[in-house]
Amino acid sequence: MQKILLIIGLILVSATAQSQVLISVLFGDKLNTEGIEFGLEGGFNYSNIRGFDNDAGLMKFNLGYYFDIRMKNAWYFHTGLQCLYNMGMSKLSDNDIEFLDATKLEYPGDYSQNIYVFYLPMLAQYRFKNYTYLEAGPQLGWMYSSFVQFKSNYEDRNINIKDYNNSLRNWFDGGIAVGVGYKFMKGEGWSIGVRYYQGFTNVFKEVSGSRNNSIYFVCKIPIGAASKKEKGQTN
Repeated sequence: MQKILLIIGLILVSATAQSQVLISVLFGDKLNTEGIEFGLEGGFNYSNIRGFDNDAGLMKFNLGYYFDIRMKNAWYFHTGLQCLYNMGMSKLSDNDIEFLDATKLEYPGDYSQNIYVFYLPMLAQYRFKNYTYLEAGPQLGWMYSSFVQFKSNYEDRNINIKDYNNSLRNWFDGGIAVGVGYKFMKGEGWSIGVRYYQGFTNVFKEVSGSRNNSIYFVCKIPIGAASKKEKGQTN
């Protein structure tokens, strides 16, 4: 079952990586209606995992798609799938490296723990008349791959080594996300915002309190919404 889900996830990652023009032609007009907004959601995520000695979080780029479904008046339901989402931590200590089942090398460099996750947000969103919005709700995740990555540029040699440690972590992640943002073009165009996520489940099986947390700087791009509106005005 997990292999089937992984294949589906990889297909979704590939689909979201295609050009916006192709997606707009194929799906934009069909998925965007007066009550539903569909588009791409991407940005930078600064994450960390509690319960370790590491000195810094991990900054990564993320990509997915979203649906904003109008419920009543100014209330919306925000969901979708974060297909390319990275969590983790960097600047691991010697104790962290040993526990995470990675090899300590003689070269100077930085060790980071990386976790690939599919996230499903289920957020209630309220839009104000000044085009700002607030959102909050649960977020569920499937952690499907994890590894310690060593990066170094030693004596003009670019070293990049991954030690996978999938057996050490759990597969499920769940928590609460809250965010704030602003929609441009009088609420009809792009939007930018920031979202905070706090996980409530342990990332690693033998570390109590090893919970994901992150700050996500997000940009949402509706696809096909503008053309749909123009067609409605001309009819």
